[in-house]
Amino acid sequence: MRDDDNALMPPAQRWLLLCTVVVTNTLYSSTIIISSTLLPQLQGALLATQDEVSWTMTFNIVASAVATPPSGWLAARLGVRRSLLLCVVLFGLSTVMCGAAGSLEEMILWRVLQGAAGAPLVPIGQTLLLNSFPNHQMPTVQSIFGMANMVGPVAGPMLAGWVAAEYGWRWAFWMLAPIIAAALVGIWFLLPRDRITGQKVELDWTGFLTLSLSVAAAQLVFSRGQRLDWFASYEIVVATFIAVIALYMFLVHTMTSERSFLDFRLLNDHNYVVGACMVFIFGALSFAPLILLPSLLQQQAGFPDAAIGEMIAWRGVGAILGFGVSMMAQRMDPRVLLLVGACLQTLTGIWLLSFNLDVSTTELALNSMMQGLCIGLFWAPMSLVTFSTLPADRRATGMSLFHLLRTFGSSFFISISVAEIMRATGSNYSRLTELISPYNRVLDMPASMGGFTLETLPGIAKIAKEIDRQAIMLGYTNAWLMYVLLSASAIPLCLLVKVPKAKPTTDTMPAGDDTPVRR
Repeated sequence: MRDDDNALMPPAQRWLLLCTVVVTNTLYSSTIIISSTLLPQLQGALLATQDEVSWTMTFNIVASAVATPPSGWLAARLGVRRSLLLCVVLFGLSTVMCGAAGSLEEMILWRVLQGAAGAPLVPIGQTLLLNSFPNHQMPTVQSIFGMANMVGPVAGPMLAGWVAAEYGWRWAFWMLAPIIAAALVGIWFLLPRDRITGQKVELDWTGFLTLSLSVAAAQLVFSRGQRLDWFASYEIVVATFIAVIALYMFLVHTMTSERSFLDFRLLNDHNYVVGACMVFIFGALSFAPLILLPSLLQQQAGFPDAAIGEMIAWRGVGAILGFGVSMMAQRMDPRVLLLVGACLQTLTGIWLLSFNLDVSTTELALNSMMQGLCIGLFWAPMSLVTFSTLPADRRATGMSLFHLLRTFGSSFFISISVAEIMRATGSNYSRLTELISPYNRVLDMPASMGGFTLETLPGIAKIAKEIDRQAIMLGYTNAWLMYVLLSASAIPLCLLVKVPKAKPTTDTMPAGDDTPVRR
């Protein structure tokens, strides 16, 4: 489908198309981590160990990362409409088969297909919206699109957990089938048929395979490194070696090939380079608290599941508010919203640094809502400035790399955060236990001991448990410090953005405008 077809699309058809793209992206983003809610049930139903059942998440993430870069080639080869139809059909089939899986091997197979089929939906869908709507509507469109990508990972696992508890884990997958069918109908009737140009679009197989191998190996390292004690495991050593060698081969081939898999001319666009750096940071920060906080609150602070679910829900409320502000402030300089979002993100990290195991639910809810607000403020202007100066024929490839960096940033930061938590926990536990000694005169003071005692074995065990809790809390504090530093690094990037000058009014209608423009 060409941009001319999009320009002739009636306004009502465009907004219905936006709804369809939002539905497909919400479905995909929710299924990425939906199995995290189902892992206990899947482990028992599929007769798997904890390590084995984790592969249902690991392979899904790896498949998603590998399938994201060729999204631009897929859209160019098959056309946008055919690509979306193919991906939605395969995504729907794999989702239904995940619910019907009778063994761990079947579940892993269908989760791989689910991730591979769903990954192109995001970059192709966002490229379609960029080419279908006029510039003055893009802040609203990008806000709605970003809301779908943020709300899905929040609402999906919560709803899946409730359905699995009431009807079984299979229905957590099957409940998505009617929505997938509705999205398929929307794409079929709303998108014009792709025009056959007769031009053959070649795929650089060497570049694709080397990049895919590097990305897959790197994702394995990030996903399983902490579980296997990083480089103490031969699996992690081998995966790291493969990732580095494959990346080197990809770069050498790309620099010496006339027609490479990724168009390195993208790096000539200033705003795109700045946006690529920002989306890596955005991906690193957007899901880290969502993954790290629940385990701390549940296992160490004793919060019930309902309270944790409520905290996640407030994050969704904040995101909706943030996207709403972005839509209302669409005439504002995008650098202002970017700066506000980055500064607020840094403040939420500083606020997290002040938390302890006695934190109140009110503080958690407000901090979570503030995190969501930052996401809403940051996403729309970041997407707009990244592609504002990029030619239309490079948007599909640029969008694929854009979302690959977002996914890669999320996996990378979560992995190093968990690694730091584990490292700091062991180190702090050793240092804190040194203070528990009969020679420490401070412990002779009743006020310092509180309800603890060293006179009995149960008392010593209680102290050891408390030391472990505090050591873990100190480990999380280190992770929040990295969160603050990474958030602050986005602030100077916001200042590097160049806002393109408005084009002079002409007698012709820009692609996607609803009415002709007259002098």
